[in-house]
Amino acid sequence: MTASHLNPAENSALAGVYTSLPPRSADASEKLNPVFWFDMEAKAIGTGNVGEVTSVYVPAHGGVRIALDVTRPMGDSESTKRDTILVMTCYGRGKKDDPSNSYADLLVPHGYSVVVGDVRGTGASFGVWPGHRSREEIMDFSYILDWIVAQPWSTRNVVAYGMSYTANSADLIASRSHPALKGIVSRYVDYDIFFETWPGGVPNLTLDRWSELVESLNRDKNSKNNSNRSRNLGAGIRPVGGDAELAAALLGHGQAPPFLSVSKITFKDEWLSQISEFDFSPQAAADLISKSGVPIQNWSSWFDSGAAQGSIRRFLLQSNPMNVIIGPWNHCGRKAYDPLRAYVDQVVPTMASQEASDIRFMTCCFNGQAANQPDKLIHYYTCGEGIWKSTRSWPVPAALQRWYMAGGSRLSSSPDEMGSDLLQVDRESRDVLTNRWDTNGGIGTGEVDYGDRQQFAAARLSYTSEPLAQALEITGHPVVELNVSSTREDGIFFVYLEAVRPDGVSCYLTEGQLRAVHRKVCNESPFSVLGPQQSYLRIDAEPLTPGKPTVLAFTLLPISALLPPGYKLRVCLAGSESTTFANVPLDGAAPEVKFHRGPGGCYIDLPIVER
Repeated sequence: MTASHLNPAENSALAGVYTSLPPRSADASEKLNPVFWFDMEAKAIGTGNVGEVTSVYVPAHGGVRIALDVTRPMGDSESTKRDTILVMTCYGRGKKDDPSNSYADLLVPHGYSVVVGDVRGTGASFGVWPGHRSREEIMDFSYILDWIVAQPWSTRNVVAYGMSYTANSADLIASRSHPALKGIVSRYVDYDIFFETWPGGVPNLTLDRWSELVESLNRDKNSKNNSNRSRNLGAGIRPVGGDAELAAALLGHGQAPPFLSVSKITFKDEWLSQISEFDFSPQAAADLISKSGVPIQNWSSWFDSGAAQGSIRRFLLQSNPMNVIIGPWNHCGRKAYDPLRAYVDQVVPTMASQEASDIRFMTCCFNGQAANQPDKLIHYYTCGEGIWKSTRSWPVPAALQRWYMAGGSRLSSSPDEMGSDLLQVDRESRDVLTNRWDTNGGIGTGEVDYGDRQQFAAARLSYTSEPLAQALEITGHPVVELNVSSTREDGIFFVYLEAVRPDGVSCYLTEGQLRAVHRKVCNESPFSVLGPQQSYLRIDAEPLTPGKPTVLAFTLLPISALLPPGYKLRVCLAGSESTTFANVPLDGAAPEVKFHRGPGGCYIDLPIVER
């Protein structure tokens, strides 16, 4: 990697910490444009005071009334013009009797008006919430933007902001191509809702738990299972008018259909039929978001469900000016996690620096600098190395290095003799709760910590390499090809990539999973550049023939990690993980699976960056 293109003062301060590809040209103005710098120790100190909250109802699509909280700097007159930050949430725009909300507390001191709204069917808003972002919910955003620009305190300029659900809302606000929207900051987005709910077609029970929590919140019920999470669900909804009006809104919430368990869905089109054939993912709206042209700052993590994959897909699909940051955090970036480093509490940027970077980006959106910088960058953290890097292209240049599953639990650079290893699937097999999936809306603490993976070795097939003779950087999407025979027509295949330290501790790097019935590779996918992709559609279903060898090829979630000399690579195979995922098949005898070795046997391709 070449030297950073930060300005001289910043480059000196961050020497040895940050590397970057050079600018596309030697033009000085481009080199100094601050929009897409990645300042890891940014600071933002707001000097204004937060004014009082004003709660209002705004009529939206179909006349449904949407509850908004408006907070402006203290001392502003009704006609004091301010740029506006818009946040739309399903978690409650504010708690009853609280004087403010977290978004206003963060952003109003920097001179913005902040509007936080309950999406339809949630909080104090009227209507029905059938689940993630209905078509009507997205249409509401245009009415809300119209209302903002009509206010006497509005400059008619808006940036949409959010984290998790509210970040998805920010993306879909951009899909409306409203002229008032000048940019979005979307932090830790579920870019492809189907993949997050059924990664590899496998039912993710975390989403069932999340749905139960949100349903409890929308009906203003206490959530007994969420006392240790950052969101205090059931703390009381902030009303707009009187108690009777809130009661009427809550009565409407109760008319929402019950959530369908993820374990009852097998195919993507079966899921779409439950939501009127409308895919409410930002990924599905990629063309519309590109058409808006608004600049985007997007944060994600290697260890937050499929968020990093979503950021990379966004980078490939969308043409917007874009600053993508992929780091080593849990969901929402509150706590760092690097499985290859012992001390990560001070990994930069910290939460405060992330927020400061967002505020700087918002300023660039409002003053027009961001829109005038037609660029796309990915800044990414390499685990173990502790270094940030930048690129204008993905995948980054890498050579595929093939490792074969071999006899004697070996991971070998050359194919083994013909043979097979037998796995009897144990439906009770579990994993840590502090995993990448539970951090995004589950029942745990929200932290990510995989610990020593050696504890799961006995229940899985493990293949371990000899100690590495030199450092090995894996950056990109590992691809696995499994040659298997099963006793059942369907099943789940989990693949875990790990790094074994010289002391024997096995460290999680990444994973992939595939439900066997979805094994057909979709060659027309726009993401084929990343590895084999599946459609998950019923028309492409290909059940296994019991006893017949079959090849399953699929792509693991992306990672960037540097393994030092002396470490070993390890690949682990499993057929169940009941902590997070439903078993497939649910009934009958558990599958017995043979993993075939040899020249046509199981292997993994790792994207290795030359150093």
